[in-house]
Amino acid sequence: MIFETPEEFLKMPRKCITAFGMSGVGKTHFANNLRDQNWFHYSVDYRIGTRYMGEHIVDNFKQIAMKDPFLAKLLRTDSIYIGSNITFNNLSPLSTYLGKPGNPELGGIPFEEYKRRQAQHRQAEISAMLDTPYFIDRAKRIYDYDHFIADSSGSFCEVVDLENPNDPVLEAVTGSSAVLYIRGTEEDEEKLIARFKKAPKPMYYAPDLLDRKWAQFKQENKITHDKDVDPDAFMVWGFSSLLRHRLPLYQQIADQHGYIIEAADLATMRDEADFDAMMADAIARRNKA
Repeated sequence: MIFETPEEFLKMPRKCITAFGMSGVGKTHFANNLRDQNWFHYSVDYRIGTRYMGEHIVDNFKQIAMKDPFLAKLLRTDSIYIGSNITFNNLSPLSTYLGKPGNPELGGIPFEEYKRRQAQHRQAEISAMLDTPYFIDRAKRIYDYDHFIADSSGSFCEVVDLENPNDPVLEAVTGSSAVLYIRGTEEDEEKLIARFKKAPKPMYYAPDLLDRKWAQFKQENKITHDKDVDPDAFMVWGFSSLLRHRLPLYQQIADQHGYIIEAADLATMRDEADFDAMMADAIARRNKA
């Protein structure tokens, strides 16, 4: 959805935006702000963690609970209920399920199991992104929202083929919404890493990239066996590595399909009028390029 002029966007009776960018850069805060301005907020990570990964998450809780004889007896007799309380702002159940590979004594899971869960997440994210047009329609048809904001996962760039003009995810998103890159910088890296350490978010790697990064981490740290990897150390190192890997991919999506607003500028947004002005400027910049 590319606009000929800023006025074309400003005059739209229904504005639909899909925001993307680095994990922790402020997409959810931005979407929450627009939700307060009477926009429908579609959280892709929430959709992943409920509709497409919810059963996997709860089954994992139950497997752990079954190791306790007291809880196992109650579960077998349907005497207790175990559920996931995932929210737009708390994705811990999904992060916990995806886990972290490495030493089990330090909370790690086997690398092959980690890869299996990563594959589940990939399919879930693709499905959740393909649901964007459905939720745009649902927001208006059921709830009578005029405006729509999709808050995508940080791994959006990993589940699309940027060399395929007919990529189904890109077609679904760009055909139904304006794609907006909330651009952070390499200078933001330390702040985002610190935030990730405090509240880890779901991490997804493309399969080949995960194999390369796992081998690279072990080589750099002179580790031979998977079980000797410190899972927390790998996750923080991997998050930093993913930030650098994804920056050019985000830029390519924006250059080909959408618009850019700097994260630092967006952080000053007070209301919908501020966002409209920023979006109008972004459209004008693209049209001049």
